[in-house]
Amino acid sequence: MFVLIFLPLMMQISENLKNILHSLPEKVKLIAVSKNHSVSEISEAYQAGQKVFGENKVQELMEKVDKLPSDIEWHLIGHLQTNKVKYIAPVVNWIHSVDSFKLLKTINNEALKHNRHIDCLIQMYIASEETKFGLSLPEAKELLLNPETSTFTNIRIRGLMGMASFTDDKNQVRNEFASLRNYFNELKQGFFPNNPLFSEISMGMSDDYPIAIEQGSTMVRIGTAIFGQRVY
Repeated sequence: MFVLIFLPLMMQISENLKNILHSLPEKVKLIAVSKNHSVSEISEAYQAGQKVFGENKVQELMEKVDKLPSDIEWHLIGHLQTNKVKYIAPVVNWIHSVDSFKLLKTINNEALKHNRHIDCLIQMYIASEETKFGLSLPEAKELLLNPETSTFTNIRIRGLMGMASFTDDKNQVRNEFASLRNYFNELKQGFFPNNPLFSEISMGMSDDYPIAIEQGSTMVRIGTAIFGQRVY
């Protein structure tokens, strides 16, 4: 007769976090992607020492904020519509998915209303999938060359974000991450040579974060490997 022994969920989450953090270089920041996971699961990760969480949807983020500790650093990592910025501006610390000048301007204006600074990443299109969002390199340069961009006082452009193709081809994923690193280097040299704040490359998720780190990622967005499969 076989006896199945199940670890309590908190022990699973805690052990997963421990293993992932142990695998990350010191310079790489872990964003625990908590979309479609419960407040209790996030609380368990928090109790295990994780204080940085990423959400994809504005409504879900706002439903969780008031139920969780105030010292959590919230990252909005999903596609963001300009008309929803006003809801998250009082609480979000980072927005990874800036893909237009209009969105960047809206984030600045809403942050100004709340006397806050919001760190932003420009989302670049690096995948072979049309469903992915992001700017091309010329579009990113156009955004940064806009004279109005330099007048924004309540946002800080901290780097780039990108999502690789959903594929088992590791060479393709590696090449896509390498392209994001190259974009970062070109924009750093051209627009932020003396700005130490422009220093982040957000790339890599549960299935591909080791490759992303190899290619220069400074932020990895990991959900499934911490919390397990999501229940939709």
